Amino acid sequence: AANWAGSAAAGVRAGAYHFLSYDSPGETQADNFIAAVPVTEGALPPVVDIEFYGEYLDTPPEKERVRAILDPLLERLESENYIQRFAPLYDGTRLRCGDVLELWDRILKDYDELVYIPMSSGLSSSCETAVMLAQDYGGRVQVVNNQRISVTLRQSALDAQALAAAGRSAAEIKALLEQTKFDSDIYITVDTLKYLKKGGRCTPAAAAIGTVLNLKPVLRIKGEKLDSFAKARGWKAAKKTMLDTARRVMETDFAGCRGPEDLHIAAAFTGTREEAQEWLEELEAAFPGYPIHMDPLSLSVACHIGPGARAVTLTKALPI
Repeated sequence: AANWAGSAAAGVRAGAYHFLSYDSPGETQADNFIAAVPVTEGALPPVVDIEFYGEYLDTPPEKERVRAILDPLLERLESENYIQRFAPLYDGTRLRCGDVLELWDRILKDYDELVYIPMSSGLSSSCETAVMLAQDYGGRVQVVNNQRISVTLRQSALDAQALAAAGRSAAEIKALLEQTKFDSDIYITVDTLKYLKKGGRCTPAAAAIGTVLNLKPVLRIKGEKLDSFAKARGWKAAKKTMLDTARRVMETDFAGCRGPEDLHIAAAFTGTREEAQEWLEELEAAFPGYPIHMDPLSLSVACHIGPGARAVTLTKALPI
């Protein structure tokens, strides 16, 4: 209540966030929401976050159970003038259930089946939500959980397109993409420890020492995990660590890859593309002959590491 009043006093529009529980009725959750949040003219619409937690991570609730809780909650909020028309946001990536279903229905008017590849389930609940939604489509929608993000997710989409052109079914494409989910590495260096500290991945003391010593952590995304990989002193050393690691991985994990026909190298960044262009040029110089594509890292990663980050990715080519 203090934050709500304070934001209004500061002239900042505020909105309420509600984490949906599968363990209490929607009506009860609506009562709690209404008791805590005043109806305020000009307020942002409320957000209901639908994620799997605790025991539901392994055994997600059926869609019918979710709707039986969600629908009364939304109807009550609408009747109490918190919202006029509600489109629920399902997680930090702003996956709108209605938009996804509308997209699927439109595609399935012209095609027998489709492959949907959301970002890594380890970094967002979008994947689990899509799996739940796909249950009503009788196998026509195949949701792929191959732990990819940013440029590696783009490569998965290109692989799926090539597999479809080669005559593979949606179920076969899903199986192939998931079988090779660990054939990819991402190495990231951040420009500041500020955001890692905010997210609890770095203690305040370590962040203070690291800032004084100009330490740049190198992070690794392998599968569903974003973990600390190495530390370097200064940007030059950090970039060298990433390049040396990429070369070593090419000689070990991807030793059977003979060149760009067997291995995809890509660049990623947070911030502006203009600022990241120099990193792309360094990668092109370090790995001549490899066509290197560059894209921004997704917001779900960028919000944890801040602007100015640079990344290199290696992905084994999928045999078509």
